[in-house]
This record gives sequence, C-alpha cells and structure tokens, in this order.
Amino acid sequence: MQPSFIPPFSVPHLPLILAGLSTFLLCWLIIFSSKWHGHLTHDYTDGVQKFHFYPASRIGGLAILVGLIVGWLTSPSLVNEELKHIFWASLPAFCFGFAEDLTHRISTQIRLIATMLSGVLAFLLTGLSLTRVDIFGFDLLLTWVPLSVIFTAFAVAGIANAINIIDGFHGLASGTVLISLASLGYTSYLVNDIVLAKVCFVLAGIVLGFFLVNYPFGKIFLGDGGAYLLGFWLGWIAVVLVARNPGVSAWSAVLACAYPITEVVFSIYRRFARGVNPGQADRLHLHSLIKVRLVRKKFPNLSLASQNPIVSLLLWSLAIIPAALGPVLHNSTAWSVLTFSAFLIIYMKIYFSLVRFSAFNKI
Repeated sequence: MQPSFIPPFSVPHLPLILAGLSTFLLCWLIIFSSKWHGHLTHDYTDGVQKFHFYPASRIGGLAILVGLIVGWLTSPSLVNEELKHIFWASLPAFCFGFAEDLTHRISTQIRLIATMLSGVLAFLLTGLSLTRVDIFGFDLLLTWVPLSVIFTAFAVAGIANAINIIDGFHGLASGTVLISLASLGYTSYLVNDIVLAKVCFVLAGIVLGFFLVNYPFGKIFLGDGGAYLLGFWLGWIAVVLVARNPGVSAWSAVLACAYPITEVVFSIYRRFARGVNPGQADRLHLHSLIKVRLVRKKFPNLSLASQNPIVSLLLWSLAIIPAALGPVLHNSTAWSVLTFSAFLIIYMKIYFSLVRFSAFNKI
C-alpha cells in the first residue's frame, strides 16, 4: 500500500530550518551591505525585461548556495551524500551565472554550456542519467550511455534556462520552483524514495528562505546565478527520480515542471518564427503579457509596484495544476501525456488571447 501522507518524523527538520534560515539571513545581510557592493551587484530598472521600479541586489543566488552548503553539512548521512553531489555538480551553472550578474558579459550560449557541464558532472558523481523518457523508439537510443549523458545534460540545462526565463516578477521563479519541488518530493515519497523526498524538503527550505525576502516587495533578486542554480536543482531532481525509480513515468516529472518547460520551448519557437535570435530578450513571455494586458487593465488603481506580485500569483495558479497532478499520475505515462497536452492547450489559449501579433514590436 502506498503511503497517503508524509509523517512528520520523515521531514529533516534541522537541516531544513538551518539551511532556510541561513539563506534568509544572508539575503538580508546582502541587502543591508549593498552600499558597499551595490555598484557591482544591483539590478537597475533599464532593460527590455525589467518590471521593477528601484534598484535591488541580484546576487540572491549566493545566499541560496550558502544555504545548500549548510543543508549539506547538517543533513543525515544519505541525504548529506545527495546534497554533496548536488553542490559540486551545480558549481559550473552557478559560477557562470554569477559572473554574468557581476560583469554582464557572459553570453547566453556560454551559460547554457556551463549548465550542461553541470549535468555531465552530476553524471560523473552519481552514475545516473536518463535511460528512458517513455517515448517508443527513443528509449532504445538512450541505452547508449554517451547519448544518454548528452541528453540528460541538455534536459537539465533546458530546465535551468526555463527558470531563468520566468525570473521576471517578484517570487515567480522561486515560487514556481517550490511548487515543482513539492510535486517531485511527494512523488519520491509515494514510491518510497525517502532520501530523495528529504532532499526535496531541504532544497525547498532553502528556496523558501529566499522567497520570504523576495516576495512580494522584491528586496533581492535571484540573478542569473540563482536562477541557473535553482533550475539545475529542479532538473537534476527530476532526472534522479526517473532514473532510479522504474515505476515513475518520465512524463509525471515533466508535469512537475510543466509551466517553465512550456515557457522555454514556446519562447524558442516564437523567436525562431519571428526570425529572432532565440537568446534575445523580449517582452513577449506569458508573464510579461499578463502584466501588460491583464493585471494593468484589471487593477488600474494599484501602483505599478503593487501590480508586480499579482502576476506571480496568477501564474502560480497555472503552474500548480499540472504539478499537483504529477504525483497522482506518476505511474501512468498515458494519463501524464494527456494531462501535459491539456496544459499546453490551456497555455496557448491564454497566450493567444493576450497577445496581438500585429503589435509584437510595440510591447
């Protein structure tokens, strides 16, 4: 019989609290010390994807990395080992993202390669990679280890890039990661992968420590370092869940991350369709359109700064639907695929109801 609830004693309370508290306190330390480093670390308000209204530090990823170290050092042995692998493997993704936060000179392509390197490093540390995605024919190809490793690295980098793409409004990226970690963690628990479930709890505690400072007022931002770091965590947890639990459909892991995956895939398609470089920033993401076409219209009396967190609330409502169904459908590929297809239809209907293609360049 599968467990119907998570008993309190299965939650790693001490590392969760200490890691989350460390991240929370370091976020505030970064904020209060910004007069000494703000000229290097502040995210200013000029830019095509900027929707904030005062400068804020964009090195929240540093606080999250420190939280990971605290969680690693204070966790029980098996969880400690998992978090150690996650820490070392995540360093390329974080470091190149963090370098971009400080210098603004690291290209999207270089950061993508660095995140793929993190995926390869994770394989070297754990021996795990995707050997199935529950697609007839393709799974046979993934039995060849080099292709499996390359595909795993590409998938992890894709999710990391997806989190970076949706990092446009206060709490949106970190809140979405919390939703996805909850989905993956509960699925892990249902299939008795208790260690992975506990890892998800610790990582969620770290993200929550940042989230409480970031939302709703945007006191500190993830930056590229933080977004790629969280995206790598999410992608790698999904890989581990599928790789070592044969009873879990790969598509249930896709459901856990359905919103960011859909956003990045559609963004690439949209830019190619317009003849634009896929790495070029624009204001045509769903979150941007919801702000401009929906929230601004429905809440005209609110200040622009107050409208910002409403966008995140609306998109969390969208993201939570497939993520909540992931654990329920974890052992059914057919139903997971149908659910993801339904989510795609909903996403597209919302998107096309908001955008006017003749006005692309005016947004």
